[in-house]
Amino acid sequence: MNTLDLSAPEAQLAATEPPMPTGHPVGRLAGFIDRADPGTRAALARLDPDAMRPHQVAVLSRALIDAGLSPDTWQPATWKRWALVAHGMALAGHDHKKRLGQQLATMQGGQPVVAEARVTKLLVSRGDAFLQIVPRLLRLLASKQAKPNWYDLSKLILNNDAEHPTEQAEVETLRLRIAGDYFSAIARANKA
Repeated sequence: MNTLDLSAPEAQLAATEPPMPTGHPVGRLAGFIDRADPGTRAALARLDPDAMRPHQVAVLSRALIDAGLSPDTWQPATWKRWALVAHGMALAGHDHKKRLGQQLATMQGGQPVVAEARVTKLLVSRGDAFLQIVPRLLRLLASKQAKPNWYDLSKLILNNDAEHPTEQAEVETLRLRIAGDYFSAIARANKA
């Protein structure tokens, strides 16, 4: 049999399978949201990760699948965390050009976008307390038109309660890097 024969069942199956997406899922999700129609973006921006409505689950599912993720295998906690990421991207946008700590410290009117007390609370909170702080932070960032770096913020959200020691160490390292970036940027701004 000729390997180029498209009538072969294997070739027909391969021709119908979508190509594997390339890039990081966070970047692909941000791209989906950027390209989405206003209704889709609005549904994601209004989404409450703790109480998703059926139409919001449908929109979120399409976004996650387009990003190359497999939500059909997830536990409810994973759904909630990715819902928070998609909600935040739709609400505040995504900017990968600076690290999150620098973005939180960006000066507006002589003050950082996010106050030191709020950043400290974000970095020391864990579990449900952390997940309750994030939506308020996102609304604040959106009101100040400050787009967070979702590569950093999603890692905090998705690994908030990591049980594996390696993941715990990575998240703690990220928290320290965010703190270092934030306070360094504030110190530089105060000297200028």
